[in-house]
Amino acid sequence: MTYQETLDWMFDQLPMYQQKGKIAFNNKLDGILEFSEFLGNPHRNFKSIHVAGTNGKGSSSHMLASILQEAGYKVGLYTSPHLKDFRERIRINGKPVTKAFVKKFISDNRDFFDNRHLSFFEMTVGMAFRYFSQQHVDIAVVEVGLGGRLDSTNIITPEISLITNIGFDHMDMLGDTLPKIAFEKAGIIKANVPVVVSEYQDETAPVFVGVAKEKNAKLIFADQEISETYKTSLKGKYQTKNIKGVLAVIAALPNFNVHKEHIAKGLHKVIENTGLMGRWQQLGQAPNIICDTAHNKEGLKLVMEQLGDEAYDTLHIVLGFVKEKDLKSILAMFPTHAIYYFCKPNISRGLPADILMEMAKEHNLKGEVFKDVPKAYNAAKQAANTSDFIFVGGSTFVVAEVL
Repeated sequence: MTYQETLDWMFDQLPMYQQKGKIAFNNKLDGILEFSEFLGNPHRNFKSIHVAGTNGKGSSSHMLASILQEAGYKVGLYTSPHLKDFRERIRINGKPVTKAFVKKFISDNRDFFDNRHLSFFEMTVGMAFRYFSQQHVDIAVVEVGLGGRLDSTNIITPEISLITNIGFDHMDMLGDTLPKIAFEKAGIIKANVPVVVSEYQDETAPVFVGVAKEKNAKLIFADQEISETYKTSLKGKYQTKNIKGVLAVIAALPNFNVHKEHIAKGLHKVIENTGLMGRWQQLGQAPNIICDTAHNKEGLKLVMEQLGDEAYDTLHIVLGFVKEKDLKSILAMFPTHAIYYFCKPNISRGLPADILMEMAKEHNLKGEVFKDVPKAYNAAKQAANTSDFIFVGGSTFVVAEVL
């Protein structure tokens, strides 16, 4: 199969949470454990940092990778989802896994896949761990896909773990209270392995304290212990919270030689070193066009605060969501003075744009429905003057289509 045919087979044959939602969530580790054993347990051949959290885990993972690259290490990076190309999920020193490796990995393990019912995520985790092992990375930064306790990445025993923050997202799978969600995220805490929590939250702190004590894991609340500040190439004031967690991880990471100049340079070159996309990313000027992949209440609250600091004559918002979001609380945060371009991301989970518009009307958000994301985006660009501002977001998949 060609690379594209390989991808088509992967997406067609295997459940993928991003496309299908809850039915793709296995809620157990049996599949990845069996697959990993079949592969020779490659995850045991490299050191790692494990990253979980509701918001900020992707940015934090890329920051960590960039800093460690600047310190001279060969760094694997596993993140999800991808925005343009599947290979964004698996990188070493910023370079995506080769198409040849993806094709060969699927071909070599096709019999196993045909006889098992692995999720898309289980398969890609196995692919990443095999690639990092074969390429002899010094360390890999591994971002969980969903939750933590039962996430397929949670077969690793890292050097240190990072939990960025806790918010309401994926409540149908992770729980309907912050402590329940925190318990799922705390599942990445391993015995005698230090864990950093980026933000102290009154509701969730007791959960982390309890699990860390049970596992004899040193617990660090970064925002209570880190006072240093650094600039980063990632835009958005919300990155200051992520930076504190990253700094705490680097400070507590055993047996790695990382100096302040590596931290400063790594944070300044995150995008250049890792290829990160979709975090307050500028797509155009005059008008200023920004996209951001924030897609839950906590993440979008920070983005709306950032929007409030921007200067413009008219604000245009290209907006789309997936179905299972708590839109009553989310839409209440959006500005009523903006012009909205409602659209549906091109996936089965996408919320129909006409339904979104009706829900938006309840919050005095006014605009038009468009057939798809590209039409909405083009309409916003045609309507905007050079002194206006266009924001694109609501869903990772809306941003992916624009990119």
